[in-house]
Amino acid sequence: MNKPTHKKNQKYDVVRAAALEAIVLIEQGEQSESACHSVMASRNFRPIDRRFILQLVNGTTKMRRRLDHMIKFYLAKPSAGMPIILSNILRMGFYQLYFTDRIPSAAAVSESVNLALHFTDRSRANLVNAVMRASLREPNKIKYADKEKERLRYLADFYSYPDYFVKYCLQEFGPEKAEHLLAAYNVPPYVTYRVNFLKAKPDEVANVLQKNNIEFSYGRFLPEFIHIEESGLPLDSELLDSGKVLVQDESAGLPVRLMNPRPGNTVLDLTAAPGGKTTYAAIRMRNKGRVTAVDKSHARLKVVVENATKLGIKIVAPVASDMLDFRTNDKFDRVLLDPPCSGWGTAGKHSDLRWSKTSEDIEHLANIQKSMINHAATFVKPGGVLVYSTCTIIRQENDQIVEEFLLKHKDFQIESAAEYFGEELVNERGFVKTYPVVPGLDGAFCARLRRALHQ
Repeated sequence: MNKPTHKKNQKYDVVRAAALEAIVLIEQGEQSESACHSVMASRNFRPIDRRFILQLVNGTTKMRRRLDHMIKFYLAKPSAGMPIILSNILRMGFYQLYFTDRIPSAAAVSESVNLALHFTDRSRANLVNAVMRASLREPNKIKYADKEKERLRYLADFYSYPDYFVKYCLQEFGPEKAEHLLAAYNVPPYVTYRVNFLKAKPDEVANVLQKNNIEFSYGRFLPEFIHIEESGLPLDSELLDSGKVLVQDESAGLPVRLMNPRPGNTVLDLTAAPGGKTTYAAIRMRNKGRVTAVDKSHARLKVVVENATKLGIKIVAPVASDMLDFRTNDKFDRVLLDPPCSGWGTAGKHSDLRWSKTSEDIEHLANIQKSMINHAATFVKPGGVLVYSTCTIIRQENDQIVEEFLLKHKDFQIESAAEYFGEELVNERGFVKTYPVVPGLDGAFCARLRRALHQ
């Protein structure tokens, strides 16, 4: 994004400009997290500005399809030939007009025009001004497909998703539940803190939050998880830097609870970074036993070790290896496999996911997952437990992987998760399935498989 040199005196909002830069990077293929980091890293933004950038970037990216649908009703010509910078100025402008409640319409229009003047030219700035003002004058121009006759197109345009995902949700859940789910992924996410039993109790952390007037709620299924009901990372120096809490979604803790590691166990986490599940297992083991943490990335393994150190954990042994290349003669009491997946359970938190993942990716990932679960099984000792978990809601990456595995491995059988969780989380096969329609949870899957003592 080259800034024109002859417009140095042009006034524009540097905060919105940074958000725009990140949005363009995401459309060009960068992940939302790294795009936001790269535009904010070298600039000294205030916390309130950083939150605003994240809101604009994630909201505009998530709602890209809906925004494009809205904008086209006010363009004389289709937007296909529009430069990437201009189309994203319009998207971000429309996002501020229709999806935020604290930005005056006049400010949304004028700041968008200023960005267009700075990054493009006068005629394109005039276009931005005309299109945004026309939408305010004639909001009823926007029309959607008939919900009953063209349900897929209506849902995809209105809730802003690729067709293949909407089609999957309609087939899997039916029209009512599918719409509820699509809406839930568009609700701005909040952070969840997992309390570290080695350094604090949930009530201690709750007291600190209460004293600072921060609203929260305890996890419904894992009470040591605390959902923070405001944006950002409140009290990060007091809670996060001290190792009293770690950021982790409650649904990401469910596989560890299902694995149920005991003090003194040997545990193998085959795709460990960034270490949320590794450290949670170690904490549930009361720092007694051994957790072998395998990951192919040295840099990401370093994060696992740093997190473990901060939390006061001494039983994590890091191993740098691709999971499929990992070899050892040891057999383990508990093996956790959380393979690469499409991530469709976390579409609420990762705004770029809905545009970066394709149905072909799911096919490819399912093949990798099959290889991985077969390899993971070789490390489970007789009588030991293998837990397979993902952060996706796609059956092809979940149920189908496990069912196919069981057909080939007669020495493994499902142990129902009903022993650990209530029926609202556990299906008739004994698998855990979560969806973001439950406040505080991402979409996720996990299954507990026991290896027979005698083969």
